[in-house]
Amino acid sequence: MRIAEHIRSSNRSLASAHAADLDHLALQLRRDEIDIHAVLDELAAFDVAIPSWALGTGGTRFGRFPGRGEPQNVFQKVDDIALIHQLTGASSRVSLHIPWDEPDDAVALREHAAAAGIGFDAVNSNTFQDQRGQALSYKFGSLSHTDAAIRAQAIAHHLHVIALGDGLGSKALTVWLADGSNYPGQIHLRKSFDRLLESLHTVYAHLPHDWGLFTEHKPFEPAFYATVVQDWGSSLLLAQALGPRASCLVDLGHHLPGTNVEQVVARLITAGKLGGFHFNDSKYGDDDLTSGSIHPYQLFLVFNELVDASRELGTDFRPAYMIDQSHNVKDPIEALLSTVDCLQQACAKALLVRRDALHHYQVTSDALMAERTLKSAYDTDVRPLVREVRRRKGAALDPVVAFRHCGYRTLVAKSRSCADYAPPQSL
Repeated sequence: MRIAEHIRSSNRSLASAHAADLDHLALQLRRDEIDIHAVLDELAAFDVAIPSWALGTGGTRFGRFPGRGEPQNVFQKVDDIALIHQLTGASSRVSLHIPWDEPDDAVALREHAAAAGIGFDAVNSNTFQDQRGQALSYKFGSLSHTDAAIRAQAIAHHLHVIALGDGLGSKALTVWLADGSNYPGQIHLRKSFDRLLESLHTVYAHLPHDWGLFTEHKPFEPAFYATVVQDWGSSLLLAQALGPRASCLVDLGHHLPGTNVEQVVARLITAGKLGGFHFNDSKYGDDDLTSGSIHPYQLFLVFNELVDASRELGTDFRPAYMIDQSHNVKDPIEALLSTVDCLQQACAKALLVRRDALHHYQVTSDALMAERTLKSAYDTDVRPLVREVRRRKGAALDPVVAFRHCGYRTLVAKSRSCADYAPPQSL
């Protein structure tokens, strides 16, 4: 049975309950004078890129526990993303990591993706680890290294990534650096940043005219004393110095505990430098957990800022949405399906915020009623809205259920050999 037939079969079993839930929510929203049709139209436009590196089981320094049917090359990863998009209707692009998923034949990959209905989002460089055959090491930095030859090597890699992405149809480059130090005195804090900016100026000058460059910050790891781009302020300094096509990417896991992430988002919007997101969740640090699994209210508050800005700025405000997660114990496809669903729900809840009422309570300094206005939207069960959007797109009302019923893992396991996969032994 084809995937589309499984989706239709799954939807038929849920159709009656979904219709009743949607009617109930529509009545509730009508009482609040919210146009459900307008909300559905806005929600239908939401789309988030799937990272190529998240389709296989992740791991830690302690080990990796792969599962059967994992993709063995980038073409198979695109196939998995096409399935996720078919099930959710909201994940039509892949964010490619180079060199982890660099194709031998870029033309063939672009044609393969196009045939599957998938396009290419931002391409991601990698100078945080040494690659096979690499002449010089990034152990002590890359774009900010004291050695000009190492900086030149890192710049050359970024230019290669741009050229490859341009051929695939990407429109942006994401730069995340591990550069930094583990000990006081190890690097010159000001000069390392100056060298980084100089290197990025060279990379920026080689961007195609219709491309953007995203700078990404991280407070620690693998540099635990001082990362060169440690916070949103450093990222903003880089983006402002580079030019109008440079902006900041916010990874939700790249903040110290207690950071008001939604305020960071607001400040970058004000500066006109919010380029996009890497969505994930965290308990302690850069945990790369499934979105909404730890801090769902914070995720909603982030989307509240995004919806508010889109209402004010219109089509001029179009941040790139991407996922950045590592799935160590969950099936990667199921985890990504859950994340797309969670992001759609957070977006839907933000669309339900009564902006006029919230503004009134803010200007009259009514803290309690302002909070209640946000909580009212957050506490609304928006799953019928998300499911209705998916139904209209021919996607699954419940993507995880449809995925489990379709037997995709069993099917692809027959053609995907995973050398390090061993089925568990019976006790």
